[in-house]
Amino acid sequence: MRSRRIRSLSMTAVAGLAALALAGCSDDKAAPSGGGELGGTVTVFAAASLTETFTELGKQFEAAHPGVEVVYSFGASSALAEQINQGAPADVFASAAPKNMQQVRDKGEVTVAPVTFVRNRLEIAVPKGNPAHITGLADFGKAEPKIALCAEQVPCGAAAKTVFAAAGVDPKPDTREADVKAVLTKVKLGEVDAALVYRTDVKAAGDQVEGIDFAEAAQAVNDYPVAPLAHAPNATAAAAFVDFVRSDQARAVFAGAGFDAP
Repeated sequence: MRSRRIRSLSMTAVAGLAALALAGCSDDKAAPSGGGELGGTVTVFAAASLTETFTELGKQFEAAHPGVEVVYSFGASSALAEQINQGAPADVFASAAPKNMQQVRDKGEVTVAPVTFVRNRLEIAVPKGNPAHITGLADFGKAEPKIALCAEQVPCGAAAKTVFAAAGVDPKPDTREADVKAVLTKVKLGEVDAALVYRTDVKAAGDQVEGIDFAEAAQAVNDYPVAPLAHAPNATAAAAFVDFVRSDQARAVFAGAGFDAP
């Protein structure tokens, strides 16, 4: 199997990528004209919290379709939606919130009904050993602990805002990061005492961090929709990948990572 690429598309690169697509420079992405076999590259824009599961699913998809290479751009769903709307060539969008999928639909970049394939919820993440003795959301309103949160415009930040409102806590973050993986990195490195991330991210971090559940997390469960894009350069492979994400094989991967079924 060929080596797989995982990349993040910067906003400055979007215009150039769109120009290449419009100029017809995506020949390597096209599915073969004959037969029912899939081929070429399928480019998937996916929420950062899907990094581990989608990476594994990409390997499985490639194994089932040897002529296909899966290329990812992982990042904040809000940023990915903006890139798609500005013309970045992609085949599939998997968002951590319906709001960002709707932004793409409103621009006509998704013309089929997106499907919710998993759900996720927040969990408090602390460094191994919990040196600051964090016990719950109330600690996020104190001045002493160093706290990291996602930016409010991204799904994990919007969910955090909801749970703090439900708990009656006014958070005092020391930093707000562009996506959930950046927040988790702050915890892994011991740069903060606590953060709010998805419970799947806590599980993926293994023994590098510890997780603390809290009741208000049930007030902000995130639905994750997925859809092929209307201007997908490899529409056949895009549809097949979306179907695979909804398969029993994929559900087993998501369940193992801590996601809830829709």
